[in-house]
Amino acid sequence: MRITLDLSPYVHRHAGLGRYAGELAAALQRIAPQHEYVGLYHATRAIPLEGELCHLKTARVPLDAKPWRMSVLLAYYARVHMDRWLPQGDVFHATDHLLPPLKNARAVFTIHDLIFRFFPEYHLPLNRWFLGLMLPKFMQRADAVIAVSEHTRRDVMKLMGVPGEKITVIYEGVHSSFRPVENRPELERVRALYQLPARFILFFSTIEPRKNLVTLLDAYAALLRQDSNAPPLVVAGRKGWLYQETLQHIRDLGLSERVRLTDWIANADVPALLNLAEVFVYPSLYEGFGLPPLEAMACGTPVIASNASSLPEVVGNAGILVEPRDAPGLAQALTRVLRDDALRHELRAKGLEQAARFTWERAARETLAVYERVLK
Repeated sequence: MRITLDLSPYVHRHAGLGRYAGELAAALQRIAPQHEYVGLYHATRAIPLEGELCHLKTARVPLDAKPWRMSVLLAYYARVHMDRWLPQGDVFHATDHLLPPLKNARAVFTIHDLIFRFFPEYHLPLNRWFLGLMLPKFMQRADAVIAVSEHTRRDVMKLMGVPGEKITVIYEGVHSSFRPVENRPELERVRALYQLPARFILFFSTIEPRKNLVTLLDAYAALLRQDSNAPPLVVAGRKGWLYQETLQHIRDLGLSERVRLTDWIANADVPALLNLAEVFVYPSLYEGFGLPPLEAMACGTPVIASNASSLPEVVGNAGILVEPRDAPGLAQALTRVLRDDALRHELRAKGLEQAARFTWERAARETLAVYERVLK
């Protein structure tokens, strides 16, 4: 079987979507090396792949993201196939909410979320217009649709009219590097590299309104009013869109000295970062899946997350779930975890057990079964 996967989000380091594309491609090669894999990506220049994907055959669309999207849109309406860029194959897996017109290959489309429908104010107008216009067409033309959670599957059925039998739920997984780290020199290397304090509360995600960092900042300010010796808050992740309000909120609350912004964290350093944290907080308003809290649990770090969208599916009873906009409730949860050693040990044990249920090898096997089914 010849399989083409869109690795654009991985190449361009697009947080959750990038992790999905890269981890799935690597796991497919591990469990089924007898198949031929090609990684497709868009970029004006060649970009070498890293890690387990460094030997993967690649194909490149020589365009930036917006021209590439517009080319796909125009090709759909002109009924033109894009053979000059797309490698010949049996299956094309669209991992980035973009499905080019195909001539012969079967198409599998992964839908991660419908955030643009629930929180349109958090999307740039052009993105919102493109997704609203094209996502239904992509899923209609795909031979099979993969949803990364039951919550996303229900949203797609309700809002996009995709029949349930066409959608397979395949949960994401945790890479084996996410585990409790006992290597003290490695932990201290990462601490020094990103100038991390001895103890800290961790938020790790792209900084954008949907991640609801504003509520966490309000909760953290309330925590400091109760306990001025509470650990600093580390905000690790790249700046996404519409992040300026969040950064201004840090200044308005007078937290500039207590909140540490690290920007991008290298993938190899993320497990150590999660291990070093006292507690991991993820108050997101909406997630198609929610990989960061799962990876934190795999490292044995206590997790506090919102009870919104798919996060209860991921966290289960292994973390503390709160209403996403409930700053006092979030502050109370932080106080409990920071002060109660027994609770931290309980959450650590439950988190490790919960995370063990999610593996990329399982996700790859289930995805391969979808490929085989559409080829029949």
